[in-house]
Amino acid sequence: MPHPFVAQLRQPGKGKIMSAADAVRLVRDGDTVATGGFVGIGFAEEIAIALEERFLSEERKPENLTLVYAAGQGDGKTKGLNHFGHPGLVKRVVGGHWGLVPRLQELAVSNVIEAYNLPQGVITHLFRDIAAKRPAHVTKIGIGTFVDPKNGGGKLNARTTEELVERIAIAGEECLLYKTFPIHVGVIRATTGDAEGNLTMEKEALTLEALAIAMAARNSGGVVIAQVERVAESGSLNPRQVKIPGVLVDCVVVAKPENHWQTFGTQYNPAFSGEIKARLGSLPPMPMSERKIIARRAAFELQPNSVVNLGIGMPDGVAAVANEEKILDLVTMTAEPGVIGGVPASGINFGCATNTQAIIDQPSQFDFYDGGGLDAAFLGLAQVGRNGDLNVSKFGPKLAGAGGFINISQTARKVVFVGTFGAGGMQLEVADRKLIVHSDARERKFVEKVEHVTFSGDTAVKSGRPVLYVTERCVFRLTPDGLELIEVAPGIDVERDVLARMAFTPLIPRDPAVMDARIFDPAPMGLRDTLLSIPLDKRFTLDAEDNLFFVNLERYAVRGREQIAEILRVVQGKLDGLGRKVYAIVNYDDFSISPELLDDYAAMVRGLYERYYSGASRYATNGFLRIKLGQSLESRGVAPHIFESADEAAADWRHEAEIGAI
Repeated sequence: MPHPFVAQLRQPGKGKIMSAADAVRLVRDGDTVATGGFVGIGFAEEIAIALEERFLSEERKPENLTLVYAAGQGDGKTKGLNHFGHPGLVKRVVGGHWGLVPRLQELAVSNVIEAYNLPQGVITHLFRDIAAKRPAHVTKIGIGTFVDPKNGGGKLNARTTEELVERIAIAGEECLLYKTFPIHVGVIRATTGDAEGNLTMEKEALTLEALAIAMAARNSGGVVIAQVERVAESGSLNPRQVKIPGVLVDCVVVAKPENHWQTFGTQYNPAFSGEIKARLGSLPPMPMSERKIIARRAAFELQPNSVVNLGIGMPDGVAAVANEEKILDLVTMTAEPGVIGGVPASGINFGCATNTQAIIDQPSQFDFYDGGGLDAAFLGLAQVGRNGDLNVSKFGPKLAGAGGFINISQTARKVVFVGTFGAGGMQLEVADRKLIVHSDARERKFVEKVEHVTFSGDTAVKSGRPVLYVTERCVFRLTPDGLELIEVAPGIDVERDVLARMAFTPLIPRDPAVMDARIFDPAPMGLRDTLLSIPLDKRFTLDAEDNLFFVNLERYAVRGREQIAEILRVVQGKLDGLGRKVYAIVNYDDFSISPELLDDYAAMVRGLYERYYSGASRYATNGFLRIKLGQSLESRGVAPHIFESADEAAADWRHEAEIGAI
């Protein structure tokens, strides 16, 4: 049923500019109100303040609203959706993230309001489905998590009983059906508006879901209220810059400057809105700490030309390390509200980026994410269960919500969870490339069963995607049989510092790898060289005509035993079944290996020599490497000499060939 004020608002020739106080009088008791925003970006603070003031006045209107929003919209204190946090003002909240709105959290936890937490991307898509009058949004997002009806359907307290999510099967595949509902009032924000309601966003850091909300409210028979910072003459706006056409907008409210900051932390930064390209300059390196250790280890999972999402908090450190290691140009960082490329902002500015390549609407970003567009995602780690389940959304009375976590973690091709091994009171030191635990955490993060399933380990195993859990002292990977301990920091005792601090025993290989020693050295890790190095399987070439086997280990770094095993596997794949031995020429230029692995490496080389090589010539310009590696090879009964150049190695082969011919 159309809003009763629609006919009055849409009279021909009637201007749409009005005060915030007049605009919020259009909100009726029991209306469903949708708001746009991400933290403080794109949030209509002036309108929220006016709505709160009206409710707190003697009028006490409107009452019993249903509030719907996708991303967290608040500063964790009083701004944003905290203006809605009054008993009686709202009766139901359907939100994507609750961590920044403590006033609404309190109402939900104390069972005063009906409260739902649905995935952020799902809610942005619901706005589009509501606009299109579809009965529901159908997706696999949320399967196996707390949003799945089998695990509560996203309901957050006992007062909340209506089922908004159903489990259905389509062509034999399990899916979730999220019901649509009418939007009576849409509240959005832009930079410039005209008297006809056309809106442009030239100074906004994000465009978000403003268009989808406006269409949803309009096609539901509701009204759209837009906050702007300035008004232009009708007909003067460039139609290519108009993000929301006036036909969708009923009210244009000019905000006070203090209520229209670009973010809740920054009044205005033209680099956030793409109006200028900022000179980034040189940022100070992160101090050595558990946060940097975790970010450094996670950064090894980056790959050139990949598209990456970084979550808020601990994952921010990955961007800082990438900047230190000068690899930001090798990857494309993204953020779920619509940022593609650039340097992600952190803290209260999270969601923005400096020097971004593009800013697209949030629903479109989640189309890309949901379809598997992310090569890797780096997300926070709060609580981990035996089977790999992860909880970042609810801890006793503390309600954080999932935000975009479910969409991102369920669809990225690789997921890397990052966080400290425990919580509270931990004191660590890095000395001599080793991690020393002086005082351990008070609370365990690795528990038998998580309180809230934000990430389903079982669902991830079925998908076959690699999943890692990176902490400062060890790394786990997800397997069909649960978590497996695959790396341990140097200086860490597995029994004392890992197993004794977990509520369950993970799978443990006989000899877990040691985390790369470079992670614990204050000096730069040389990650750029590592990432740009040739893939291992491309480093081995067989010349069948001359019976030569070229091994190119130039700029290759061996930091774990698993790499030694991988070299063996590749060589076996190239030479098994050949039926004869070959002469190997090995390039060790700028090759590096952790000292504790030299003996294992030499043993592997001896095995190759005995099985596949008729002889070998090796060369390296690094004198120290020639000595150390030569000594290790000699101790294993392998000819120790390593030449200084490729020409010398080739000459040695020719000499050997001549001797063989005689």
